[in-house]
This record gives sequence, structure tokens and C-alpha cells, in this order.
Amino acid sequence: MISYILRRTLAAVILLLVVSAVTFAIFFVLPRLAGQTADQLAQQYIGKSPSKADIAAVKHNLGLDQPVYVQYWHFIKGIVSGATYDLGPTTVHCDAPCFGYSFKTHQAVWPQLTSRMPVTLSLAAGAAVLWLVSGVAIGVVSALKPRSFFDRTFMGVALAGVSLPMFFTGNLAILLFTYQWPIFGRTYVPFTENPAQWANTLIPAWCSLALLYSAIYARLTRSGMLETMNEDYIRTARAKGLRERKVVVRHGLRAALTPIITVFGMDLGLLLGGAVITETVFSLHGVGQYAVQAIDDNDLPPILGVTLLAAFFVVIANLLVDLLYAAADPRVRLS
Repeated sequence: MISYILRRTLAAVILLLVVSAVTFAIFFVLPRLAGQTADQLAQQYIGKSPSKADIAAVKHNLGLDQPVYVQYWHFIKGIVSGATYDLGPTTVHCDAPCFGYSFKTHQAVWPQLTSRMPVTLSLAAGAAVLWLVSGVAIGVVSALKPRSFFDRTFMGVALAGVSLPMFFTGNLAILLFTYQWPIFGRTYVPFTENPAQWANTLIPAWCSLALLYSAIYARLTRSGMLETMNEDYIRTARAKGLRERKVVVRHGLRAALTPIITVFGMDLGLLLGGAVITETVFSLHGVGQYAVQAIDDNDLPPILGVTLLAAFFVVIANLLVDLLYAAADPRVRLS
């Protein structure tokens, strides 16, 4: 088991380096392959009608006149040990981990990400609990009573949940439960200040996001349970006289959870990198909204930082999924 964990951890570290290289290439290599020069890249960090001297100074201070591999090395070095940016008359030091420095807002990217991360984490964690519990429960009951009224009703609701986009269900929830019937709050309150108000303001966002994902999990659980409950070992367990609840939970559900674990790791990792649409609809100042603002401002360092953060969460989620596989099925450890 220890060797399996070490191998998976090493693979995750290598994958993070590959992802960082690919992400860096997307932002700094592909524009040059498309014909954009270093002067044009530097001009994005200056106001309108810059002089040639200003462009040359910014290009030199940002290292855009250096080879790409040198720029990438400085980027990785900044994440590990910090970086110093020469702005001409002044210098700015970005403490480790330095994910870049926005020359448009004059702020380091990492502190902005960490200040917004609690909002995104609150949104993702609450919605994940709702969609996982409700989706799996509905899928199990639907599989145990196939083609019943309950099965048809909830699978129809699941189909509607998958079909309805977030900007529709989110705005509908705001209209009904914030303005029409003011049950929930409008302004996000941190958990440390008031846990009850924190949950009250996030419930509409949790439910809207959970409606989308729980539909997928209900359908996955139902299909997995229908296949599993017809296996020979399920009939053997029943023939031994085991209680139906034990047969369903320990034997049927455990085998059907493998695809659920895979999808859940990916979904949660992506959400921790920023639920862009949900945070925008509900005006939550999280990582996703920070990325949207950076895109509107054409501010590359924050976009690069959010992309790397999302990639980090996806890789870590995949690592945890591999470890859960090993705990659920010992045969995986030998792979």
C-alpha cells in the first residue's frame, strides 16, 4: 500500500509540472506562434499610446526578451521561492508562492486567490454534500424499484436538472427566494463571523448547483446499481440469508460507487478551481469571479494563476480518487 501511495504521489507531482509547462506555453508560447511579438505582449501591461522606450522597459523588466525556457524557469522559481519585479523607479517583491503579479491592479495574484478561496470552498463543499447524498440516494432507490412511479418521477427530474443551465436555475432561485419571498440573505457572510448567516446566504447557490450535479449522480448510481444487483455474488449473499439492507449497502452500492468516486473527484476538483457561472450569477466574490474579471481586463497573470490553481485541485482530486480506489478494491494496488 505504501509503495502504491508513493508511486501515485510521484506521478501527481510530475503531472503538476507538465500541467504548469503546458499552461505557461498557452499564455506565452502560443501567442508568439500566432505572430504576436514580445513588444505586443509587453504593450498589454501599459496604458494607451505607449512610447517605444516604455515598451522596451516593460519588456526587459518582465523578462519577455529572454528565451521561453528562461521565463518558465523564473516562473517556477517564483512559485517556490518568490519573485521580484522591476517596475523602473521601484521594485515589487512577490512572496512565495508567487503565481504572478498583476500590473493592471498592482496586486500579487496569490493573496487575491487565497482571500477568495474560502468563498469558492464554501460553495463547492456545501453543494458537493447535497448532490452526492441526494444523487446517490435517489439512484439507489430508483434502481431497487425500476420502472416504478418513484423511478420515473425522479429520473424525469434528473433529466430536467441536467438540461437546465445554471444561469437559468440560479436566477430563478434568486428571483423567488431572495426577492419574491425574501427567505435567504443576499450578501455573503464568512463562516467565522456568523455560521447561520453564512449557510443562509449560500443555500440558493448550493441547491442550484446541486440540482445540476445530483441529476448526473442519480443516473450514474441507478445504472451501476441495476448492473450490480443482477450479479451472481448478490444472489449468493441473499441465499446466505443476509439482510437486504446489508446486501444493498455492503455488496451492491460498494461495487457501484467506483464510477461515482471518479466523477466526484473530477467535479469537486474543477469546482475548487472556481465555479465561474455560479459565482457570477450569485455575485459571490470567489476564484471563478476573479477569473472572469481578469478575462474582461485582459490581465494575463491572474488568468494564469487561476488556471494553475484549478489544475492543482484536479490533480490532487485524482490522486485522492486513486487512493480511495485502493481502499475500496485491493486489486487496484497491484496495478
